Amino acid sequence: MRKIPTVYYNSISRHIFELAENPRPFGCIKLSGFDNLYRIRVGVYRVIYSIEDDILTVKVIKVDHRSGVCK
Repeated sequence: MRKIPTVYYNSISRHIFELAENPRPFGCIKLSGFDNLYRIRVGVYRVIYSIEDDILTVKVIKVDHRSGVCK
């Protein structure tokens, strides 16, 4: 997150904290080939995260520009 410009940092942080209330917000996409990985779009950035429903946990895996998030 340190490399992300301040313009996007606040928005990304807000979206990550909102995942605590609603881990599957409108617009989230389940990543194919994985059991519990999801992606949300925040401007030109993507947040990859996992949901563990049995223990009520959301883990942020990666935050990156859309061009490098799936590498």
